[in-house]
Amino acid sequence: MNLKLYVGNLDYSIVADQLKDLFSQAGQVVDAVVISDKFSGRSKGFGFVEMSDEAGAQKAIEMFNGSDFDGRKLVVNEARPPRER
Repeated sequence: MNLKLYVGNLDYSIVADQLKDLFSQAGQVVDAVVISDKFSGRSKGFGFVEMSDEAGAQKAIEMFNGSDFDGRKLVVNEARPPRER
């Protein structure tokens, strides 16, 4: 079962490939996406990484939550389901 992680406090210049490369140190990454503003195209400073298994996801949280990446302390935790609008 794939597990989706929320990754916050990203530098605005980070792209999905960099996120995928970083998190692949913890396990197999299925998908990585950086959320951007639909009007400006600029990063909103957060994204999501989908790990292939729970062990990799837990390792990623332990490795990267609070760690420094491009001068910013990352916030990494299990993603919550999207809320209804």
